[in-house]
Amino acid sequence: MWQTNLKILLTVVGTLGVYTVVANIIPQVQSAVPEELVLTADTSPEELAAIGEDLYAGIGGCTACHGLGTRAPDLVGVAGTTCATRKPELSCKQYFWESLTDPTSYIVEGFEPIMLDQSRTLSQAQLWALVAFLENQGGEVTVTAEDFADALVAGAAPPAAPPAAAGPVDPVALVRSTGCLACHSLAGEGGQVGPPFEALRGRDPEFIRRSILEPNAEIAEGFEAFAGTMPPNFGDILSPEQLDALIRFFAEGGGDGD
Repeated sequence: MWQTNLKILLTVVGTLGVYTVVANIIPQVQSAVPEELVLTADTSPEELAAIGEDLYAGIGGCTACHGLGTRAPDLVGVAGTTCATRKPELSCKQYFWESLTDPTSYIVEGFEPIMLDQSRTLSQAQLWALVAFLENQGGEVTVTAEDFADALVAGAAPPAAPPAAAGPVDPVALVRSTGCLACHSLAGEGGQVGPPFEALRGRDPEFIRRSILEPNAEIAEGFEAFAGTMPPNFGDILSPEQLDALIRFFAEGGGDGD
């Protein structure tokens, strides 16, 4: 009996030893803490444009629509040259700032007004970095420390979201006004960056609530490439009445557009 037990013990120890060796051979990657964006008067246009490029491809979520050629204009490589043709009375710098903070003020022909005010989720510093990046796409970066002087005081934190609008409100109108159709489809209309609203039909109301308020907590299968695209501030944008109206709308089958 003791021989059998010894064999079992040696087998267990040997197995643990093998796994320990393998685990130590695999390179260990340390998670990097995201750096806070801090501008100084010495930040060069090139540095600002590089920061903007990271924002454009990362947390800004810009590539979810721009670059696909279907929902928004292509910007990489051409934005700095085409901006002068949009609003001649504005410089490229002014046009890009307006496009980020008041995106429906000018709609490029062939596209829908689906973009939201980016100042809801991005700080002044981040917005100016994006402007510099866009100017750098075929043009000259003219953003200076004087432009982002307020950002030097405001820091990197996103501004407080505007007060939630009064409700209740028609759910279909709310889906349109909040820009949901930029990524999700409703009755065949809208984007394909996120699951169609029909997928929420009949789902548990608490699941729907969480999907709206914590969109990155669970990524729907097949949409992993777009993880992080949906902004997590709808709890600030929507009033409690509006949120409840949307939840009821989807849970009761309103995803058909009824």
